[in-house]
Amino acid sequence: MKVGVIMGGVSSEYEVSLMTGREMVKQLDPNKYEVIPIVITQREQLVDAVKGLDFALLALHGSYGEDGTVQGTLETLGIPYSGSGVLSSSLCMDKDLSKKILRSEGVQTPDWLCWSSMAEFTAEAVELLGYPVMVKPVSGGSSIGVEKVNGSQELRNAVQKAFAKDASVMIERYIKGQEITCSIVEDELLPILGIEAVQGEWFDYSAKYEAGGADEQVIALPLEIQEQVRTAAWASYKALKCSVYARIDMLLLDGIPYVLEVNTLPGMTKTSLLPKSAHAAGMTFSSLLDRIIAVSLVERSSRNGGLVHAE
Repeated sequence: MKVGVIMGGVSSEYEVSLMTGREMVKQLDPNKYEVIPIVITQREQLVDAVKGLDFALLALHGSYGEDGTVQGTLETLGIPYSGSGVLSSSLCMDKDLSKKILRSEGVQTPDWLCWSSMAEFTAEAVELLGYPVMVKPVSGGSSIGVEKVNGSQELRNAVQKAFAKDASVMIERYIKGQEITCSIVEDELLPILGIEAVQGEWFDYSAKYEAGGADEQVIALPLEIQEQVRTAAWASYKALKCSVYARIDMLLLDGIPYVLEVNTLPGMTKTSLLPKSAHAAGMTFSSLLDRIIAVSLVERSSRNGGLVHAE
């Protein structure tokens, strides 16, 4: 099977995508696949770059990668690809919209505001939300452009920085709880990981991607709380129309899981959470990729009338 590993992209997560892509290339079994690394730096490259592929393994992060645009292009070209489809990718990429859907389904998520321009900026509204808050680009990832704000003096500057990364900005109430993550692969919830940044108060970019930046371990939770976490993860996965695999990030406070976001193309670097959770479930990185490819082929085939098949 000729598998193209699509990495790079045009978002602020370009470097993270390269790390994910290179690790995927390294871990794919050469006895099963003809592996073709494909680095995208412009949108116009994609159509020509994927010609002749049997499968596109997506290592992209951020806009034009996780937002459904690449998925839509590949569907138009008839090339099966990894992960969730166009709708789910688009929903999960928009933190504001995804949180509205989660809340409508009864899933707990921290209170938030969303602004589309600095003209909507109002410190009074954030006062009502309550400090501290997390200022985030609505469509960003990897904690790029995210800042914890403890008071009104820091707010405007943080919001302006976030607007430099995205057209919309979210101000989300900060919850000081246990950070956890739940990965789902092929309708199987993998072991829940607890996350603790080695330095700093929260799981920022350096904690995510620098070796030793965070302590990430399978966490033993009381059965009642574990069930609540599982219920929240599944409800999020289904409400946002996810398929094949995803990672649901949460904060656990007083036994209540608060969903922060759902990642349809979670990181797959050496330090990433999904491979660690898969390893705890007895899967090697290579077998995890095999499973993602196999399930994605079935998913794309079922959506396209059985026209896609694994060779």
